[in-house]
Amino acid sequence: MNFIKTFLAAILAFVVGSFLVFFLWIFILLGIAGSMEKTVAVHAESILKIDFSDVLTDAPSSDPFAGIDFATLRSTRQLPLMKALRSLEAAKDDSRIKGIYLRMNGNGGVMGAALLEELREAVVDFKQSGKFVVAYDETYSQGKYYLASAADKIYMQPEGAMDWSGLAFNLMFYKGLLDKLEIKAEVFRPTACKYKSAVEPYIYDKMSDANREQMQQLVSSMWGVIAESVAEARGIELKTLNEMADRLEVALPGEALEKGLVDSLIYEDQMEDVFAELGVSDDYDFVTLGDYAAQVGADLKNISADQVAVVYADGQIVDGEGYGKEIYGNTLAAKIAGVRDNEKVKAVVLRVNSPGGSALASDVIWREIELLRAEKPVIVSMGSYAASGGYYISCPADAIVADKMTLTGSIGVFGMFLDTRDALKNKLGITVDGVKSNASADFAATSPLTPLQRAMIMRGVDRVYTTFTNHVAEGRNLPIGKVLDIAGGRVWLGKDALEVGLIDTYGGLKTAIALAVDKAELGDGYRVVEVKEEPTGFAAIIASLNVSVREAFARSELGLMMKEYNTVREALNQQGVLMYSPWKVEVR
Repeated sequence: MNFIKTFLAAILAFVVGSFLVFFLWIFILLGIAGSMEKTVAVHAESILKIDFSDVLTDAPSSDPFAGIDFATLRSTRQLPLMKALRSLEAAKDDSRIKGIYLRMNGNGGVMGAALLEELREAVVDFKQSGKFVVAYDETYSQGKYYLASAADKIYMQPEGAMDWSGLAFNLMFYKGLLDKLEIKAEVFRPTACKYKSAVEPYIYDKMSDANREQMQQLVSSMWGVIAESVAEARGIELKTLNEMADRLEVALPGEALEKGLVDSLIYEDQMEDVFAELGVSDDYDFVTLGDYAAQVGADLKNISADQVAVVYADGQIVDGEGYGKEIYGNTLAAKIAGVRDNEKVKAVVLRVNSPGGSALASDVIWREIELLRAEKPVIVSMGSYAASGGYYISCPADAIVADKMTLTGSIGVFGMFLDTRDALKNKLGITVDGVKSNASADFAATSPLTPLQRAMIMRGVDRVYTTFTNHVAEGRNLPIGKVLDIAGGRVWLGKDALEVGLIDTYGGLKTAIALAVDKAELGDGYRVVEVKEEPTGFAAIIASLNVSVREAFARSELGLMMKEYNTVREALNQQGVLMYSPWKVEVR
C-alpha cells in the first residue's frame, strides 16, 4: 500500500511539475517577446542607426513568438514597415536626431526586395530634412550596397570586400527524386498558361523555354532598378556599372574606391572624425531604428477624425478561418466586411504581400473587396510580391500601387495530382483496396485518374482561368484580349507592370495612403489606422508556440535546405485549383 501511495504521489508530482515547467517556459518566452518592444531614451545628440538588428517585415505579425529562435532562444525584433516609415518620418523633424548611420551588420535584415526599395526611398526622403546620411561596412553585399547608395557618403573597411556581380535566379527540380520514389505528378493547367511554372519542378528536370524567358526578364529588370539607382546616386554611367559587374572589377576595397563606389577606406573608429566633421558633438549616442520606432506611437493626431484603414493580406492564401503566417480567406473577408461597416473609415489601403494560393479563398476575398469598393475608395499597395491569387484579390481596387521590384501578375491557374500508389507499394509495402458505390467515388484516393476525371479537373481549371481573366479585365478596365496577352501565368516586375497596365503607379505604402486620402477627399483631417485582428487567449498562444517549435526543429535539421523544404511543402499541401506563384528573385 505504501508503495502504491508513493507511486501515485510520484506520478502526481511529475504531472504537476511538468505543468509548472511548461507554464514557466510560457512566461519566459512571453518575457522574451515583451522585451523586444523596449523603450529607449533618445538623447539630445543622437544618430539614428539602421543596423539590421531587427527584421523589417511587410506586416505586423499575429504570432506572439515571432522573432524567437527556439533552437537558440535568441530573439530578433520584428519591425513592421509602417512603424519603420513612421519612425523615419518622425526623425526628419526630431531635433534630437542629427542624421542617419547605415551600419548594416546585424542578424536581422529586410524581408523582400520591394521592402528594401521602400526603406531606401524613405532614407532618400529623410535627406530632404538637410540632415546627413552616411554608410559604413566591412563587406557590402549587393542588397546592402543598394541601400547604402542612398547615403551622402559611403565608407568601407580597408580590408573588407564588395559583391558587384549582378543577380541570378536558380531553381531546384524534383522530378528525378519523384521518379526514384515512384511518385507520378499529373498537372492540369490551361494551354494558354505556359508561363505558370510553379508545377515545373515536379514534371521537368530543367526550366521550360517560357519560364526561362520570364525569369530572365525579371532578373534583368530587377538588376536594372538596382543599377539605375546606384548610377544616379553615385554619378556613374549605367554602362560602366554593368561592365564592372561583367568583369568582376569590384571586389577589393581599393577597387571599390577607384571605381567611385565608396568615398573612403577607413576603420570604424575613424567614423568619429566623420561625425565631428558633420557637426555632431562628442557626447552623441546611437539609437537604432527599432528602438526609436518603439517610442514613436501610432497616429494620434485628429483622434476623432475620419480614418484611412490599412488592411494586411500577408502570406499564402488558404481556405477557411485562422491566424498565422497564411491568409485565411474567410478570416480576411470578415475583416474587410468589418471595415466596410465602420462608418469612421472613409478609405482603405489593402497591403498585399502574397504569392497566391487557393482559388476559392481568393474569390471569397475578391468578393468582399468588390463590396467594399462599392462604398469606399480602395487602394492596393503591393509588397515584395502580389502574384497569382495575390493579384486576383488586388484587381478590383480603384488603384494599384507597386514598387519597381514588386513581383506581380502571374494571372493563371493550375491543378496538380500526385499518384503515390507505386511509392507506397514498392517502397513501403503498403497497398490500398476498398469498395465504392459509384464509378468515381474513389476519385484521387485509391485509383489512377480516369479520362473522365481528368476532363472534370480541366473543366474546373479552365473555368477558374476564365473567371480570373474576366475579373482582371473588369477591374483594370482593360479589353479581354489585352488581358490574355499579358496573362498566361506570366510574372511581371513592378518596373514592367506599369507599361502593360497591371498597376497604376510606382510607389510604396506611403504613396498608397496619399492616393486613398486624395480619393476620399479627406484633406488634412484624417488619421491612419492599422486593422490588426490578432488571436487572443491561451489556445492561440499554444497554437503559435506549437508551430514555432516545429519550425525550429525542422530548421535545425535541414539547415540551408529549409528554403527548398518550405517551397515543396507549400506546393504539395495545396488542395483544389490553385493560383500560386512561389518564385522570388532575392537581392542579397
